Amino acid sequence: MEGTAIRNTNDNLFINEQIRDREVRVIGPDGEMLGIMSALEARKLAEEAELDLVKISPGAKPPVCKIIDYGKYKYEKTRKEKDAKKKQHTVEIKEIRMSPNIDTNDLQTKINAARKFLTKGDRVKVTLRFRGREMAHMQQSAHILTDFADALKDCAMVDKTPKVEGRSLTMFLAGKKQ
Repeated sequence: MEGTAIRNTNDNLFINEQIRDREVRVIGPDGEMLGIMSALEARKLAEEAELDLVKISPGAKPPVCKIIDYGKYKYEKTRKEKDAKKKQHTVEIKEIRMSPNIDTNDLQTKINAARKFLTKGDRVKVTLRFRGREMAHMQQSAHILTDFADALKDCAMVDKTPKVEGRSLTMFLAGKKQ
């Protein structure tokens, strides 16, 4: 395009006058190979087509340049990146805290909450917190975590076995792959 000889690029692509190589391999606007020519000749071809000459592969010998509309190229690239970002699911870690003297109904409520998190695709960190004299009976309370994991074995598997971390016993659960 005339009047748009040099543009500032954020994605490290060289355009039009920014291309300083002696020889470049040129790809036309339709995707056909135009061959190896000087950068000046390639720039003239791009100007005649009212498009931009963009260096797409600087590491190649000789570098590969393509005659395209740079604004449209940049727009499509950002659009593809946004679509890819939408489709990816970030796995979060949800934490469920309990004490060793938890009632069975309360435990069932916590199990249902964990089941909901696991079906959404999140990992669950189950923490059994000990305070004061409860610290002396840590090993006797470990069965609570194994019961928790057994109740969820239809939709979850133990990712990390129960481990003592300070004043708590921690276990990680991950959803089963279907």
